[in-house]
Order: sequence, then structure tokens, then C-alpha cells
Amino acid sequence: MAFPDYFTEPQQPLGTVYVVDDDEAVCDSVRWLLEAGNYKVEIFDSGESFIAKYDPQAIAVLLLDVRMSGMSGLEVQEHLIARKADLPIIILTAYGDVQMAVNALKKGAVDFIEKPFDHAALRQLVEKMLGEARRRRSLNEREAAGRQKLAKLTPRERQVLERIVAGRLNKQIADDLGISIKTVEAHRASIMDKTASGTVADLMRVVMDSGERL
Repeated sequence: MAFPDYFTEPQQPLGTVYVVDDDEAVCDSVRWLLEAGNYKVEIFDSGESFIAKYDPQAIAVLLLDVRMSGMSGLEVQEHLIARKADLPIIILTAYGDVQMAVNALKKGAVDFIEKPFDHAALRQLVEKMLGEARRRRSLNEREAAGRQKLAKLTPRERQVLERIVAGRLNKQIADDLGISIKTVEAHRASIMDKTASGTVADLMRVVMDSGERL
């Protein structure tokens, strides 16, 4: 038996978009545009209110006006930098504020769009930046997982790992460290187990994901 459309499950939002702008008309326009595209939109009329409620765990993008009463967009950006927030920022700028937008880009904002903005261009940019946010989250999670695995290694195992990564053979590692080949093999097996690596290629990926320099 077929059910009417109103019984279907609502779609999950494609992502969260924070909008920080003290212009109510701009906020209403952005909300209408992006919610129609199945994005979750959270509106803030000041930098202070956004900072108080910002969730660093959310996969999101920030649309940030540069010129507001209270905290400016650049001050909000500097606060996020100080918190090491990994949040893609799109600067909303009016005519005459382009230099401020350029300054924001120099500090790490990913793009800017001028008001009045083209709706299609804004949606495309938001979609692109949410993809970037997901990519950053994936990299951060892989880095954390890699570091957690490497933290299990003993100092001697890290010495062996350094040489495995450098392409040294077991005999060469044994000579480097003044230990037997069997001891190297035992350390190697322990390293593979602790890092959940089935092959040397898997082990190399763990090291690369961790971002650590051995």
C-alpha cells in the first residue's frame, strides 16, 4: 500500500550554515534561500551572540558580515583563530568593504561574496565550503586516530618505526640499534598490532594521517 508523501521521512539537512549579520533583511533572505536548499540555518545578529553559542563539533560553514555594531567580522574571525576553530568562513561584504574582506582572506577566510549577492553563486559557494568542512573533519579525525595509535608505542618501537618508514630492512635496523634481528621482528610485530596495520602500506598511512614527523 502506497502512503501519501506526507508520511515520508524528512530529509536530513545537508549541513549547518551560521549567518552572522546585523542586517535583518539580509538574514531573512539567506535563511529563505538556504533552507529551501535543505540546509540548517542559524542566524545571529551580532558576533557576541554567535561566539556564545558556536558549536565547534558541528560540520558547518560561517557566513560572516565584516561590518557590524559591536564586534566586527574581523574580530569574530580573530576570536575563532585564537580558539583554533576549524570553521570555513565566507565573508559577506558591501561595496566599499572589499579591503576588509581581503584582510579576512589573509587571515584564513576561504572566500568572500559581495552584497547584494547572486543567489545561485551563494548556494554554490556554501555547498563547496561544506564539502571543505567535511574534508577537514575527516582529516582531523584521521589525524587524531593516527596519533592515538602511535602513542601506544614504546620508545624503542618508535625507533624501529622510524627506520621502517625510512625503508630500512630488518638487518639494517638491527645493526642501527645494536639488537638482534629477532628482536627487530618482535618490535615490528608489536608495532603492526598496536597500529592495527596489516601491511607496511597500512602502517605508512597511519604515520601520514597522524601528521607526526618521526
